[in-house]
Amino acid sequence: MADNYDTFKALGVEIYSVSTDTHFAHKAWHDTSEAIKKVNYPMIGDPTGALTRNFGVMIEEEGLALRGTFLINPEGVIKLCEIHDNGIGRDAKELLRKVQAAQYVASHPGEVCPAKWKEGAATLKPSLDLVGKI
Repeated sequence: MADNYDTFKALGVEIYSVSTDTHFAHKAWHDTSEAIKKVNYPMIGDPTGALTRNFGVMIEEEGLALRGTFLINPEGVIKLCEIHDNGIGRDAKELLRKVQAAQYVASHPGEVCPAKWKEGAATLKPSLDLVGKI
């Protein structure tokens, strides 16, 4: 995410990283990890698990959170929710594509972006004519 942060910002997207660690642990991690030093977006500590429970990603037995990605529009509506096991990585470029698709359909009512849609590609208008053809 850190490598693509400027691209997300250019689209008006704000990124927050949340973990069940404290902000003290985040600072130590930021100060010692070359990869984490590149992170320019807020790292939020959730040691009580309140936020991670509210988003349904808390693993109670371990006191850890699953890897959750939530795309929330300016009106506060969740438009995308992906929850991965902690052993499964996420792809920032794929998330960027999904952000672009969400922004496109928000500004083009009645259109949908098919799977693997890329910015500038054709969209669809849902109709009975498409049933069984996509």
